[in-house]
Amino acid sequence: MSALAQRSETADGYRARRTLPLRVELVRQLKRRRTLVMGAILAVLPFVLVIAFVIGRPGERNGQVTLMDTATASGANFAAVNLFVSAGFLLVIPVALFCGDTVASEANWSSLRYLLAAPVPRARLLWSKLAVGLGMSLAAMVLLPVVALAVGTAAYGWGPLELPTGGALSPGTAAQRLVVVVAYIFVSQLVTAGLAFWLSTRTDAPLGAVGGAVGLTIVGNVLDAVTALGHWRDFLPAHWQFAWADAVQPHPEWGGMIQGTVVSTTYALVLFALAFRGFARKDVVS
Repeated sequence: MSALAQRSETADGYRARRTLPLRVELVRQLKRRRTLVMGAILAVLPFVLVIAFVIGRPGERNGQVTLMDTATASGANFAAVNLFVSAGFLLVIPVALFCGDTVASEANWSSLRYLLAAPVPRARLLWSKLAVGLGMSLAAMVLLPVVALAVGTAAYGWGPLELPTGGALSPGTAAQRLVVVVAYIFVSQLVTAGLAFWLSTRTDAPLGAVGGAVGLTIVGNVLDAVTALGHWRDFLPAHWQFAWADAVQPHPEWGGMIQGTVVSTTYALVLFALAFRGFARKDVVS
């Protein structure tokens, strides 16, 4: 701890835990243009898909029905399809953006050192940044299916979730399963959040942190496609990113989601720990 921080600890009314409140950090991030643009993109996607289904024509199923084939069956099906088409890449971007831009942007604006001189303890600053970044990432993942469910219900009606394997889930059960799906997608993206946040503490270039996290996530997806790796792919978070499909079944299977949760949280905790450890020792000059 610096001499300034030590002296400030004894100042009347100073409490380290009261510095940089989450409310203040949240308001700052919500007002940023990139937050508004990202929210608009996620909100517009369901409308784009509705137009695509109106313009397009259903193809031949050849006896095999996929989740995409059931998109227009009900609002619940449409919401599930939106998650399916966006979970692999689109939802990676807000996570990388909100967690990777947060610290690096302060350094890029040369305001990071002034926050620390306030004095805001380094761990406190990172906790505030990380909590808001993860909260906004979760909000982005909730926004998409909520808008998709509303748009899909308006376009295709409220009804059960028809399953590609046959059968259907009642609207109430379908809503519960979609909540599970969103929760699992969020957990599976913690690795991207950890990568972005760690890189954000290592660089003064926000695009470098965001792009690096997205790039490494893509590398993981590519490696998972290499079947020659065999069981080694089980240690890749990307290998389990679509395990949530097991929840959209008449009788859900939890094994894949449990393994995916363990792998993702393990990687994420290591990356978060590296971010805090490295930033505590970093010479902040910007």
